[in-house]
Amino acid sequence: MRHLSLLFLCFFISLHLHTSASSPPPPSLTFSCSPSSQPDPLTLIPDRLTILISGHSPRRLPLLRRLILSLSNHPSVHSIFILWSNPSTPLSLLSSSLPLSLPSISLIPLPSSSLNLRFFPLPAIRTRAVAVSDDDVSVPHRSLSFALSLWQGNPTSLVGFFPRSHDLDISRRTWIYTVHPDRFSILLTKFLILDREYLWKYSCSENYAKARYHVDKERNCEDILMNFVVAMEGGGLPVLVDAGGIRDWGDPRNRVGGNASDVAVSHDDSGMSEGVEVKKVGLSSRGEMHWRKRGECIREFHKLLSKMPLRYNYGKMVQGVREQALCRKGGRLVSCDHEE
Repeated sequence: MRHLSLLFLCFFISLHLHTSASSPPPPSLTFSCSPSSQPDPLTLIPDRLTILISGHSPRRLPLLRRLILSLSNHPSVHSIFILWSNPSTPLSLLSSSLPLSLPSISLIPLPSSSLNLRFFPLPAIRTRAVAVSDDDVSVPHRSLSFALSLWQGNPTSLVGFFPRSHDLDISRRTWIYTVHPDRFSILLTKFLILDREYLWKYSCSENYAKARYHVDKERNCEDILMNFVVAMEGGGLPVLVDAGGIRDWGDPRNRVGGNASDVAVSHDDSGMSEGVEVKKVGLSSRGEMHWRKRGECIREFHKLLSKMPLRYNYGKMVQGVREQALCRKGGRLVSCDHEE
């Protein structure tokens, strides 16, 4: 009997260790809103940057690797967290495809596919400035440095490269999601910088619980909700950066043979193009559904929060003035890039 008990105990310990080693930590331990799990704000590093990169598709691992290698070499980047939301991807594939041996790089297998988790205030984030990024962008060092310097001067704002707008459709008496040539009120999380505190407000405040539920239900609009949160909590206007060289590889115009007619909205890299009228924008059937869904999110967030905090800002922040050449892209002339 003693022998059988000892054998069972050894089996239980072995099974427990195997499960712990092969599975991500329980969500209740890793993703906790307990204030005790968060670092003291006074200890946060003020002049460095943490980058949260969302990943899901194994097909985009080469793009993700390229982005990580570039960003990890920037002197202001303190750490990079890869938030992987596809549990079916073998860890061996991620390990062989990504530079996880670099000390500043961490892979975080997410406990669910909720889009809300891309904004979770991980205890390991030790900087005040946090960049939220997709896995299919390219951000030159000079552009990142400029964006970080702008955020340091506007810490209550979102600072980013990809603008959109809310608007009031007078004929239908409803809010819509759109793009304007001369103003913006929303910055996309393709790449943007914000204060770590807003991660906490978004993820842990009961004020936004119903809005987070809407994001989970629709599998969309987490970026719009973050714009609402920052506008509600900080009140700073969004800051649009025009630093040159940044690329969204998810935009068909950046692919070989890409054309402006392939995308929902015709705009330059910043999203603000002179002479483009919103009513003339050509949308595919899929694009129409996407934009309509996001308009519904704006209306729902307005209803849930009993307030429309989004405000317009105008113009772009440009780093210096220098002579520029023009290149043809997607059938239009835009500024040429001189950096990778």
